[in-house]
Amino acid sequence: MKVLLVNHFPLEGSGSGIYTKNLAMQLVKKGHEVCVIAPDHQVVPMKDYEIRTIVFSDGKNCCYDLDFNFPCFTTHPKSYLTFYELSEFQINKYISVFEKEIKEAVNQFMPDIIHCQHLWIAPYCASKLNVPYVVTAHGTDIKGFCRDERYHKYALEGAKKAAAVITISKQVDADVEKYYGVESGRRRLILNGFDEEIFRPKDVARAAVLKSLNLNTEYDYVVSFVGKLTDFKGVDVLIRAAKIYSQEIQNVITLIVGNGEKYDELVKLRDSLGVSNVYFLGHRDQDVVSEIYNIADVSVVPSRNEPFGLVAIEALACGTPVVATNQGGLVDFIDDTIGSLVPVEDDIALSEAIAAEILSPEKGERRQRAARKASEYFSWSRVVDDVVNLYKDVL
Repeated sequence: MKVLLVNHFPLEGSGSGIYTKNLAMQLVKKGHEVCVIAPDHQVVPMKDYEIRTIVFSDGKNCCYDLDFNFPCFTTHPKSYLTFYELSEFQINKYISVFEKEIKEAVNQFMPDIIHCQHLWIAPYCASKLNVPYVVTAHGTDIKGFCRDERYHKYALEGAKKAAAVITISKQVDADVEKYYGVESGRRRLILNGFDEEIFRPKDVARAAVLKSLNLNTEYDYVVSFVGKLTDFKGVDVLIRAAKIYSQEIQNVITLIVGNGEKYDELVKLRDSLGVSNVYFLGHRDQDVVSEIYNIADVSVVPSRNEPFGLVAIEALACGTPVVATNQGGLVDFIDDTIGSLVPVEDDIALSEAIAAEILSPEKGERRQRAARKASEYFSWSRVVDDVVNLYKDVL
């Protein structure tokens, strides 16, 4: 089967980008031919599959298809520009370039099926071609739909003509029906997957990993957060919780991995609370993130809203229990055998749950259960079979 994958974001730095990259690799392993269309600031070299890059300006590159940075629903390590800031002229240019690139790929690659990420512009462009297409709704597209009605006509048209829409959580599934009117017969709930070659239990030493990050190696306990530094991720709640659990537990360090528009504000909050053991590490490669998960006693997902929570799955895959908020896609897989769920915005409950994981007498057993659950239900080698079966159903 020949599959054309289209995303609005690069293959690194966002959940849907990683989803696209992992799906492409797994499809190739299964013997399928893959072509990927994705934006970036320079042409991305071909790997085991063809990559067609739509080049956006980052203010430094001299050759590009569009003279502005790629827009996002929230933020991205490579771009803070949002779709909501685009002028009508820029929106039209954006659509025109995606239409051109997808049409050229269809004519040259001749895919059997197109798989677009996000109910947004790409499905609308695909709807104009005589090739069946499916869409994965990641949840941030729904945030965009609710925020800027200028994109409604494109998103609704793309949803209307899609052969099927993959939803990554029960919450996203309900929202796709609510906002886009996609009937149950065209929706397929397929939970997200992780790359088991990267995210797995590893024999790494806490002190060695902390040293590689230029941090004090004397800490006994590690709390990790990985994600965008944006409002809906709730990092401010974690910092307030850190103030509490750091007073209860000595020698604990909190590592915050990621970038975003809230960075300066969060640093000021940390400093104002005097929580000196909270460190911002910026964006890190997935191999480094995996090592951080492996040395962490607990990983935290304090989101105000979380469509799925891939970072939670990746942490579990490394054998790290997860404390998360009780909403969105997180409730689909986090339970008290591998972590805990707490109310949104509740720094006290969050602190208590984190402390409980750090001090748990069953830490070893919980880590084993976490890794086992991730492997059994969320490895990409399993998820790709569900996706391919959907392709076959619509062809």
